[in-house]
Amino acid sequence: MNWNKTIPAGGKWSGVISKGKQVRFTALEGGANLSMLLYNPNDLSERYNMPDTLKAQHTAHLTTGHVLMSDNGRAIASIVDDTLGWHDSISGYTTRELTDAKYGKTTYQELHNEWHRSGQENFLVELVRNGLGKRDLVPNLNLFSKVFCDEAGDMNYVLDHCQKGATVTLRTEMDLLFVLSNTPNPLDPRTSYPSVPINIEVLDADEVTDEDYCINFRPENRRAFENTWEYETLVK
Repeated sequence: MNWNKTIPAGGKWSGVISKGKQVRFTALEGGANLSMLLYNPNDLSERYNMPDTLKAQHTAHLTTGHVLMSDNGRAIASIVDDTLGWHDSISGYTTRELTDAKYGKTTYQELHNEWHRSGQENFLVELVRNGLGKRDLVPNLNLFSKVFCDEAGDMNYVLDHCQKGATVTLRTEMDLLFVLSNTPNPLDPRTSYPSVPINIEVLDADEVTDEDYCINFRPENRRAFENTWEYETLVK
């Protein structure tokens, strides 16, 4: 299988990608940010859980070897390749109020497809299309962005972190509903709305072996995979 799609700046997309795929994201220009939510399409109450993902792996950012975990303690996706080494897990997504305040108020009626969309609005449109709603919004992952906390506890956005051509590849450990919003990181200091298209490519992944890097990255990762394997065995 080989499928690809480009999400334009401000664009959104959702769709189910089956277990055992590699999902490669490529920034077609520098300064990209792709906000992402993940859900189990066979049980929409299960979704990516940011707190469990971070505390289980003793980290505040994600890169190769890290596993995305659900609120049921299962490994739902793994980061198998990453040219950046850091993806933001703590900043959230933009809102209409933040977008208007930073980039100026715009409306679809005036600018049509060139109006400035927010992450929250994009997420809500795609969630509704998939039988979900506002109450299903949870902390998201921002691919291509680097945000770190300094000693004072302040969150800092690294402006030149993502270069043109940067890639990050996820491997799906379960069937997953991807909900994506190509909108700015809420901490991005730029006052002009970023215009960075992002390509998605879906490929078949190699079979996961017991020596897999992500499984063995931390003991907690193996336990999450074991939970997933048990679930997959019982629902077949």
